[in-house]
Amino acid sequence: MNTSAKRLCEKPALRPDDPRFSSGPCKKHPGWNLSNLSVSNLGRSHRASIPKSRLQEAITQSSKLLGLPDDWQLAIVPASDTGAFELALWSMLGKRGVDVFVWESFSSDWADDIQNQLKIDDLNIYQADYGDLPDLSQAETDRDIVFVYNGTTSGVRVPDLDWISPHQKGIVFCDATSAAFAMEMDFNKLDVVTWSWQKVLGSEGGFGMLALSPKAIARLESYQPSRPLPKIFRITKSGKVTQGVFKGATLNTPSMLALEDLHSALNWAESIGGLPALVQRCNDNFKAVDTWVSQTEWIDWLPNKTETLSTTSMCLKVVSKEFATLSEEEQQAAIGLMCQWLQEEEVAFDIAAYRSAPTGFRLWGGATVESSDLEKLMPWLDWAYARWMNEELNSGEVS
Repeated sequence: MNTSAKRLCEKPALRPDDPRFSSGPCKKHPGWNLSNLSVSNLGRSHRASIPKSRLQEAITQSSKLLGLPDDWQLAIVPASDTGAFELALWSMLGKRGVDVFVWESFSSDWADDIQNQLKIDDLNIYQADYGDLPDLSQAETDRDIVFVYNGTTSGVRVPDLDWISPHQKGIVFCDATSAAFAMEMDFNKLDVVTWSWQKVLGSEGGFGMLALSPKAIARLESYQPSRPLPKIFRITKSGKVTQGVFKGATLNTPSMLALEDLHSALNWAESIGGLPALVQRCNDNFKAVDTWVSQTEWIDWLPNKTETLSTTSMCLKVVSKEFATLSEEEQQAAIGLMCQWLQEEEVAFDIAAYRSAPTGFRLWGGATVESSDLEKLMPWLDWAYARWMNEELNSGEVS
């Protein structure tokens, strides 16, 4: 082995202070401690005045932090971002034709539900492979639009919302689960925006946020779909939206402990400077990884265009000729082995690509992650790859 290869096989001197780079649930915010959470409302009814006021405060604080327009409504709903987005699709689709844009697993799930569960006949599905965006200019003004702002499993995001008409007649549904609080969003182009607590803010899973524009509220009150709706999807009664859901009267029982954890995250976000600071932290995290990628021959971004690179779900592919000679099954085993070594060294947890995505790594760069930890991780990725190369070459399995 040459001197440079030997050097790469040596363990780096520095380790990330926190090895949690999972894309969900995500790392807690800096300074988080379970003992700092208020427990006075545990064991109380979420309908009681004080617990309900804490739910209302979380809604108000989230809306302010994200910068939602004053005339939008925000609710806490069950089942994370998935529940929030499904509630919107099941309650509102069917009045107009629908354009769905697909480029990763979750947008594919929405397209499948719309086509095979909701059975929308007037449906256009515009699809691209992992790493690319479909042609967004195909969106039509008279139709509803369904898309994800940031592809959590592909690392591909929309660069802007210029492709949506300012005179859009249809409803624009945006799954923003790994974009909210991380990327600037033009809410004037959107009508339904959903996210979950456990992504950029690093809070607990199981709860979704449903933000609705006045146009979305009007759709809910003017359109009654023929399909039956489960109780946890019903937010209208007698043709009117139930206002209580926007004031802390949740559709089912939330966790008071998870709620206090959300308050901790929101308070931290405000303390560091609000949305601009959150976005900057994500940008800094992206820069830490992008600098390494630009200097490293064996790795590259999964997205094919610079302007679509995600700053939160950063997806990477191995591009070395040695790796390319392997079968897909062998590549998955190699990535699994490298991730196992990194976990054993306690420098990175849960960084393999999503199960249905192309084989590679996925690093979370949301606002709760420190860029210094990502900078310290990069040499360890080099180490893991060099170790794999050394072991595979010695075994004769790589030609």
